[in-house]
Amino acid sequence: MLAAIASGGAVGFMLGLVGGGGSILATPLLLYGVGVRDPHVAIGTSALAVALNAYVNLAAHALKGHVRWKCGSVFAGIGVLGTLAGSTLGKWMDGHALLFLFGLLMLAIGALMLRPRSATARLEASDTRTCLRTGALALATGAASGFFGIGGGFLIVPALMFATGMSMINAVGTSLLSVGTFGLATAANYAHSGLIDWPVAAEFVAGGAAGGTAGMLLATRLAGMKSVLNRILALLILLVGAYVLWKSGLELMR
Repeated sequence: MLAAIASGGAVGFMLGLVGGGGSILATPLLLYGVGVRDPHVAIGTSALAVALNAYVNLAAHALKGHVRWKCGSVFAGIGVLGTLAGSTLGKWMDGHALLFLFGLLMLAIGALMLRPRSATARLEASDTRTCLRTGALALATGAASGFFGIGGGFLIVPALMFATGMSMINAVGTSLLSVGTFGLATAANYAHSGLIDWPVAAEFVAGGAAGGTAGMLLATRLAGMKSVLNRILALLILLVGAYVLWKSGLELMR
């Protein structure tokens, strides 16, 4: 119980801080920290816990004015269609093979996010064309989120920034709407197959509530530092991705 609560606190903290990373942390923590043995159960359980924590943190960011509801709703609504298709495909795959692919994806995304960005500022846009572009990215992001059983925040944040030009802190807050929606859709699909550990999910959510508040407060303080949150997210993805790749690779070689 203590391991699950502490793990939930770490997950909630990262969701509040960078709008992603929660689901990246949750599955490895369930497998290697809490002791869940079945990768599919870990994925389904983490999806539920991360979804609930994301909605809690969404409310906190909304109160701070960090949520752009129009494009955020388009992203979540369209992306959930991809999530349902992706999660169905993910359930059919061998669990350790799925984790291995997940590790590769994390390394690729982390490396891309560490690349230098243009210093040219963009104005935040919310017109119809912008929302259509956002919807196209949402479909692909939702499919990846469902396939790997993750909330997808580490994909959603840069996608929102690219599509709309919104600031990092607004992308973090807005992404939580999709993180919660994608996670809930994935969890429902896994629950239908009996692949959720409900008591552990409840403990995760309990720990995540406190961690999320702390992460959100820190994110607000760091909002003026342009590259700090991006680097935190990228380094987290690289470190955990390497560990997941190593552990899942060992399992596949057995």
